[in-house]
Amino acid sequence: MKKNNYQKGISLLEILVVIAVFSILGILASRAVLLTIRGTKKSDSLIKVRSNLDYAMAVIERQLRNASSVNPCPNTDPLVLDYLDNEGTATSFSCQNVGTEGYIASGSARLTSNEIKVTACSFTCAQSSAGLPPSVAINFVGEDISNAGVEGAQVTVNSQILLRTY
Repeated sequence: MKKNNYQKGISLLEILVVIAVFSILGILASRAVLLTIRGTKKSDSLIKVRSNLDYAMAVIERQLRNASSVNPCPNTDPLVLDYLDNEGTATSFSCQNVGTEGYIASGSARLTSNEIKVTACSFTCAQSSAGLPPSVAINFVGEDISNAGVEGAQVTVNSQILLRTY
């Protein structure tokens, strides 16, 4: 009779190869999940900053388009814009604490939330020329406070508003 010398089971080398393959797959899967989470945080941060600055810009545009005058024009301080609203009440827009925990204010009310900071801000009023009405150029740069680095977002908003003549 013939003896069978075949052993059943798996060798140590086969076990090590399987462990290595599953380790590589685990690393790749975890990297993909981390990149997705990072992208989601950056997107959320960008949406938060953009919506804050867009809201502030919408309020400013609406008020300035209905303003009876901007005085003085050209303004001496680029962080403050004084104007008379359509009812003749003197009010202003201003940039407070720019660079540190900056925000945009209308009179004493805050237009941007405390979740973002305004790092650059300017209002520039220019007198009319060549038949054009006076205009105000507005520039804002905002950043998310809670996320920094790769996950943070910085948004720049620029607008030029032609003032109505009354």
